[in-house]
Amino acid sequence: MTATPAPRAEAGAPSWPPGPGPAARLRFAGLLAAEWTKIRSVRSTIWTLGLFVVVTIGLTAGLTALIVGAWNGPNAAERNARIIADPVGFILGAGVGLGQLTICVLGVLLISTEYSTGVIKASLLAVPRRTPMLAAKAAVFAALLLVLAEVVSFGSFFAGSALLHSKVPVSLGDPGVTRAVVGAGLYLTVLGLLALAVGALLRHTAGAIATVIGVVLVLPILTGLLPGSWGAHVNGYLPEQAGSAVMRAAAQPGQVLSAWEGFGVLCGWTAVLLIAAAVLLRRRDA
Repeated sequence: MTATPAPRAEAGAPSWPPGPGPAARLRFAGLLAAEWTKIRSVRSTIWTLGLFVVVTIGLTAGLTALIVGAWNGPNAAERNARIIADPVGFILGAGVGLGQLTICVLGVLLISTEYSTGVIKASLLAVPRRTPMLAAKAAVFAALLLVLAEVVSFGSFFAGSALLHSKVPVSLGDPGVTRAVVGAGLYLTVLGLLALAVGALLRHTAGAIATVIGVVLVLPILTGLLPGSWGAHVNGYLPEQAGSAVMRAAAQPGQVLSAWEGFGVLCGWTAVLLIAAAVLLRRRDA
């Protein structure tokens, strides 16, 4: 009995199974292109991003103008002292504080709407390996959000500093200012990825949005009620409280973490949630 010779591969034919070479990179590039197409073709994404720009820069300009107009008003001395101590923190916090909520909503919608509409089933049929699909979605969203968040961050700073200039001059050349402005864009980007992870974990739009907004707005208030120094330390390690430290040019009294330490904590929270989302995506049915 003679052994059947193995078929010879034709010249230029791909080997099987495919290794992690150029073909794998091309497949991931295709995933990136597909996710970009999905993001830019959904109307809610465009509207939410537009709302983010208008709300953030508009609130920054509006609130700064109100503060400047009431600079010499009654009981304004303590407030003015805080602004003088960290004008860039005031400028960025004025608009980003509420503008970040639109980023949280967008991060959730990016994945939860695929479950509510059933598009996720088609995506997973086209990409049997689910982790690369989530990685591509996160990468495209992060790249889009980083560019837009930095534009909004610098736009907010220039608008606010122009209005505040007559009271407290501030420029990018001042110590810590450029880091704070760039950090605001980084903070918003990572916060959006955290919202994306929560949306992938819960797969329910309303529940995921409520959870993210609760973490950003409600949880810091509740932990602040803890007795003694417990509240300050627990608060300092929450995602929003820790991450937003990078938007301040000067450390605040009682601040637990430095600017980059706090941003690192936010990145850690986001990484843990994204890994959990990837694990559950592989184990659960669509």
